[in-house]
Amino acid sequence: MNKIICVANQKGGVGKTTTAINLSASLAVANKKILLIDADSQGNSTSGLGIDRAVTEKANFYHAMIGQVPLSSVIVKTILRNLEVVPSNQDLIGLEVEFVQLQDREIRLRELLKPVTSSYDFIIIDCPPSLGFITVNALVAADSLIVPLQCEYYAMEGLGQLLNTVRLVKANLNQKLSLGGILLTMFDQRNTLAHRVTQDVRQHLGDRVFKTIIPRNVRLSESPSHGLPVIMYDAKSRGAEAYMELAREILREGV
Repeated sequence: MNKIICVANQKGGVGKTTTAINLSASLAVANKKILLIDADSQGNSTSGLGIDRAVTEKANFYHAMIGQVPLSSVIVKTILRNLEVVPSNQDLIGLEVEFVQLQDREIRLRELLKPVTSSYDFIIIDCPPSLGFITVNALVAADSLIVPLQCEYYAMEGLGQLLNTVRLVKANLNQKLSLGGILLTMFDQRNTLAHRVTQDVRQHLGDRVFKTIIPRNVRLSESPSHGLPVIMYDAKSRGAEAYMELAREILREGV
């Protein structure tokens, strides 16, 4: 299959890293070989999968991006047999400044991925909460984009800017890029506003919205502190079931 999926939204706190971790784990459980790239300087995908911070200090995504080491040398195994991760930490913060004069800087990640792409069914990129250099690199490298969108007030704020960036990248740098789907997250069944937001998003964006909705779920919130995807922390929780359903939807629809 060899598909590269970018998980991005310039707004923070929308469930982006939660989605990257748990979608990766759910696809791995479905017997797909997965590489998760932590492209966020906060390193939450790294810690959320139980990767020791000491490992990231030796070599991480930053060192591969600056050409110090090949990407294959910074890939780390996780507790799940089919899931590997490229870890990250705060080293990434200065990358945009370091690359400001570099020619073809937008295609850096795409070139880095070429030697490893055939080894995985899916490569999933967890982007930082911005539309900066790293997110643009991820969009240029990706086949499709998943946009987590929280079921709260101002949910669609900034979405137009992100979709416009996608159009520009598609027109100028990556013709194969498509919108895989908008993923509604943090849905509270008891909240009237959450139902209204869901209805509005589906009305405006139609079939570009995933059928699967990710609920607010205590076990989903707790699992990163244990260094585990929710499917290994509590496989019967609503959060785990929702991400397994998302994985099935992606496999079924060929997102």
